[in-house]
Amino acid sequence: MSFFWDGLAIFAYFTLVIGVGLSSVRRRGQNMREFSVGSRQLPWGAVLASIIAAELSAGTFLGTPGEGYHGRNFAYAQLAIGTVIARVIVAYLFIRPFYDGNVVSIYEFLRHRFGDATRDAASAVFLLTRLLASGARLYVAAVILVLGYEMIHGAAATNAETITIYAGAVLLITILTTAYTAAGGIRAVVWTDVIQATVMGGALLYALISLWFSVGGWAGAKGFLNGPDDLRFYQDGIDHSKGVLDNISGILGSEYTIWAALLGSVFTTMATHGTDQDMVQRMLTAKNFHKSRLALVLSGLVDLPFSFAFLFVGILIYVFYQQHPDPALPTKNPEIFSYYILHQLPPGARGLLVAGVLATAMGSLSTALNALATSFTQDFWVPRWGRGADSRRVVSAVRWSTVVFALLLAIVATVTAAVVVYSPHARIIPIVLGIFGYTYGSLLGIFLLGLTTKDRGTERGNLIAMLAGFLAVAVWSGLPWDLVNAVRGKSDDIGSDIIWFAQHGLLQFSEGYVHAPAWLVQIEFPWRIMFGTLTTYAVAWCFRRSSAGDA
Repeated sequence: MSFFWDGLAIFAYFTLVIGVGLSSVRRRGQNMREFSVGSRQLPWGAVLASIIAAELSAGTFLGTPGEGYHGRNFAYAQLAIGTVIARVIVAYLFIRPFYDGNVVSIYEFLRHRFGDATRDAASAVFLLTRLLASGARLYVAAVILVLGYEMIHGAAATNAETITIYAGAVLLITILTTAYTAAGGIRAVVWTDVIQATVMGGALLYALISLWFSVGGWAGAKGFLNGPDDLRFYQDGIDHSKGVLDNISGILGSEYTIWAALLGSVFTTMATHGTDQDMVQRMLTAKNFHKSRLALVLSGLVDLPFSFAFLFVGILIYVFYQQHPDPALPTKNPEIFSYYILHQLPPGARGLLVAGVLATAMGSLSTALNALATSFTQDFWVPRWGRGADSRRVVSAVRWSTVVFALLLAIVATVTAAVVVYSPHARIIPIVLGIFGYTYGSLLGIFLLGLTTKDRGTERGNLIAMLAGFLAVAVWSGLPWDLVNAVRGKSDDIGSDIIWFAQHGLLQFSEGYVHAPAWLVQIEFPWRIMFGTLTTYAVAWCFRRSSAGDA
């Protein structure tokens, strides 16, 4: 009977979301402008909630408390500082040109500024990156369902059972989300995002209050949080016993430092919030660029308390399990919060938190679907196959595109889940999950060039620059060596090719894997987009656009 109230809470959530999503279907929606940007008539408060819902994926909802649990500090939240700075830059540099250009797909701006080739390349990068990144993260929401299955049956799920649960959850979430996204377009996305943001916020608040009283408040927690780094708010990554170059290398190889927040995170957020159709499209639904700016900047300010709250949940979970040891507690980041929800919260409240997890997955999926379908239709279908098509036919194309991309995302999610289950240490997973770090620097570099210069950049030069940006990040982040490991796996069998590369200083070999050479500075994910952006911008700037066109 205890699970009845959980099921009721989840059913009520799904019913509300689907009902609101389908109610967004309107007769006036039979044109691309209405379907993709809601005729730019949505209130800024709804846009604000939609931005927040899009940012909080299931990985964030479940994974960030895991960061707090393992680190027992707030260093991860440093990155949120850079996101606020970046949003101000995006708000006052990017948003107005998009409104002035009356674009539906933001890559149309690049066509107006440079030409079709640059538009096509940028849109293609977005489509591939968003498909892999969103698909790879989609399965994470099912982690809590796998743990719930194990709790009910009292035994660990087999690999086959785990894959079945993952695949079933992905299929259910994808079908339901696709139904209202394809029918209602961006209006359905934004208004369901409002519900999802509310559910996520309520679930997070309940978790905080519940944990606070469970551990006995500050008096009960402080005895377990007395380590040198516990409750620390920032770290600079500087070792005063080392030289300047060694410290720079160390900072670039660290994930959570104040330097990553003030530099790396700024470029990352500029890319995700200024050059990613997924995020920018909802900003373009506001009535004018002033309202869009307001929603964007405020979303950054709201992100700060959200980040601290998620981390504090993880810290309190650490304290709770110090007070009440549980040998069955998992160690993987996404599983820690899930385990606490399932085993410690009462019926009904447990269902609310599960609904919160599903809300994050549906919110991220709906935005990805709408953005992928919009970009493909506007940037590729209309110029090639839909010239002269009436508005009804164009909307039909974008709806069918939504369905096709839903299928592709579900396939990517299921394959990723299978790899995680059967090969949990496979090195291809970090590549897929962090793929936007390799490609979005190229996007941001070209957008910045178009926004800050008048005669720099050519079609040919832009393509060369985007490739250069990708290659620079790939090398500095160790991608070539990771790909070799993904193909050969862990093996102590050193072939003649490995020996040759090692002798010539092009790789190292240890613990069965190849690694980047010692002389090459390696950068962590907060720095990838910054390096890619600067490289792309610098190369593209070298090509001057003449009055006659490309040189």
